[in-house]
Amino acid sequence: MAHPKRKISKTRRDKRRTHQKLSEKAIAICPTTDTPHLFHHAYVVEGDLYHKGKLAIKNYTANAQ
Repeated sequence: MAHPKRKISKTRRDKRRTHQKLSEKAIAICPTTDTPHLFHHAYVVEGDLYHKGKLAIKNYTANAQ
């Protein structure tokens, strides 16, 4: 196995990690129901499944397959 020849300092390690960040998710507001949801995802409001602002499945349950 490979072993480092010298110890990498905390500063050098942290400089390498500066670009590893999470970005915020883009959140959309549905024009029909006024609820926040993720772009390109279906979402449930009061038991009904919506997608692109339109009712996709009425009385939706998550285990209906």
